[in-house]
Amino acid sequence: MSDPPLVLCADDDEDILSLVSLRLRRAGFEVATATDGDAAVAIARAQRPALAVLDVMMPKRTGYEVLAELRGDESLRDMKVILLSARVQESDMARGLEAGADAYLAKPFKAQELVSAVEELLR
Repeated sequence: MSDPPLVLCADDDEDILSLVSLRLRRAGFEVATATDGDAAVAIARAQRPALAVLDVMMPKRTGYEVLAELRGDESLRDMKVILLSARVQESDMARGLEAGADAYLAKPFKAQELVSAVEELLR
């Protein structure tokens, strides 16, 4: 049996981070967590997760900046990325997808909606 895929979750809200990581672990994923954008980039480089769930508004680097860093790195370019944000205007969503995100989920979101999005992207 192969190891479960590693998912990086980055959010500066500890409650959301706990909820997301708990639900993803229950769904059978390995989870690495970060509370700011710099830590997210460091974990992505060190552990090479299959997918990253990034909060858009984080300290040190935003989800957009982390996404740009991942897309600009040859070895991380193909990592799937889901952006999470309370900013739900169509222009915000379009910006996230244009920046290279594979999906954009609006906060508040249902945990099962996130798990389904992760499973879909890793299929």
